[in-house]
Amino acid sequence: MKSRFSFAFIAPVAAAVLLSSCHARSEDPKIAHAWVRLAAIPGQPAAAYFTIVGGRSSERLVQVESAMAQKVDLHESMGGAGGMAGMKPLDGLDVPAGATIVFAPGGKHAMVYGLDPVVKPGTAIPLRFGFAGGKTAEAEAKSVAAGDDAPY
Repeated sequence: MKSRFSFAFIAPVAAAVLLSSCHARSEDPKIAHAWVRLAAIPGQPAAAYFTIVGGRSSERLVQVESAMAQKVDLHESMGGAGGMAGMKPLDGLDVPAGATIVFAPGGKHAMVYGLDPVVKPGTAIPLRFGFAGGKTAEAEAKSVAAGDDAPY
């Protein structure tokens, strides 16, 4: 009798756990750890960094924008000839389902052009991420001065 009671109790609990794990991954892509390093020279572009966590289906990031900037472009840093670093623009980025993609100094990043002059270190900068399928994600980026450490 004891084993039947245990099974009768465990089976529904196990089913609930399995169902909840099916919903553990978000339907839509999410943005985490967003931050912006301000330019050392006023008027020059800032750089935005963040982590994209893919949703249940693959997506393609095609746009980043901010109400506090004129334009935001995706780029990837790359080593160049003679030790000179460079970067190339990205027209988008595939985000596989469930993947984690980190935009960090020395790698993928977003260049933020025409940042509102009211932005100072500590100002929160809203970012909106657009995906080819029509989904969007939003994040509030922490801003840091040019020489400051990354907040994450």
